[in-house]
Amino acid sequence: MPRINAFLKLGREQGGSDIHLSVGSPPLIRLHGELQAIKYRELSENELEDLVNEILTQEQIDTFSSGKDLDFSYEHPEVGRFRVNLYRKFNGIGASLRAIAPIIPSLGELGLPDIVEQMLHANQGLILVTGATGTGKSTTLASMIHWLNQNRRFNIITLEDPVEYIHKSEQSLIIQRAVGSHVCGFAEGLRAALREDPDVILVGELRDPETISMAMTAAETGHLVLGTLHTTSAVKTLDRIIDAMPTEQKSLASTFLAQHLKGVVSQKLVRTVDGRNRQAVVEIMVNTPAISRLILTGKVFQIPSILQTGRDSGMQLMDQALLESVKKKEIDPDDAYIHANDKKQFQRYVTNPDLLPQINLAVN
Repeated sequence: MPRINAFLKLGREQGGSDIHLSVGSPPLIRLHGELQAIKYRELSENELEDLVNEILTQEQIDTFSSGKDLDFSYEHPEVGRFRVNLYRKFNGIGASLRAIAPIIPSLGELGLPDIVEQMLHANQGLILVTGATGTGKSTTLASMIHWLNQNRRFNIITLEDPVEYIHKSEQSLIIQRAVGSHVCGFAEGLRAALREDPDVILVGELRDPETISMAMTAAETGHLVLGTLHTTSAVKTLDRIIDAMPTEQKSLASTFLAQHLKGVVSQKLVRTVDGRNRQAVVEIMVNTPAISRLILTGKVFQIPSILQTGRDSGMQLMDQALLESVKKKEIDPDDAYIHANDKKQFQRYVTNPDLLPQINLAVN
């Protein structure tokens, strides 16, 4: 058994989301959003290299030795499945290992609003799940694919870097492809997928203009495309896509979004009220005629006002979702205050006064 499994098993047993191994530091576990050290000595470079080499293929060892980072999945019966990033830093190597849940949660178990499922009834178009790194985008996408797999008879092709959750074909045929192992990149994978009779294509990350352009083409030509961006709101997501395109294609990108974007789910992970877990809180934009007009006329900055008043269409701003969860006593009010954009409406719920603005009472 690889010796690294001892740390992975401990991290999973304690409910950690990530395990970090780094030269010059003891192993760390991320529990409920915060890092905690395992009672162990600081790892030396030779020790950590030996630990990670036990789970690498010779090809991966050669690639990493050439100076490149490694992204891959590691699975073992004793510890389950992990997404791994192996990297080099100034004083040695490091590894970040994200624990993958053994069972794909349902949309309901994630606490996602019903409108997310309704988006999946579309036969074509683009659905985006966005958020900062580590906010559960991959889990949300896996749940969406799981719902499609149980309810639609589709050919679903996923392009991931690396493959995280493993799907077993049920009502749908699911083909999972890893960037680096099965295709050279997301754009190449999209180009190939269009020749493989897909109904649904999942793109792990829309990270460059070519991939974004190929995803647009797929959505325009009768496919349902699911993708992610590292943006933190619906407006920033639209801006990122438009700004990523060459100048001569920006107007075409706006037209595409106005006509073919189905919706944007922007999420954050916030500590639950008991502090023992984290819960996804989401901002949701549905591409209604009003939203479409704002995109076409370049008035994306006005979209938040539509989201704020668009409850009947399933829309909500992040602050609205946070405040509702605080009032239901689902999430920690202090953590909600930290994540909120307009913090004034959250001040009355804060329990830690150190978080609040300090008032200078000195008299001149």
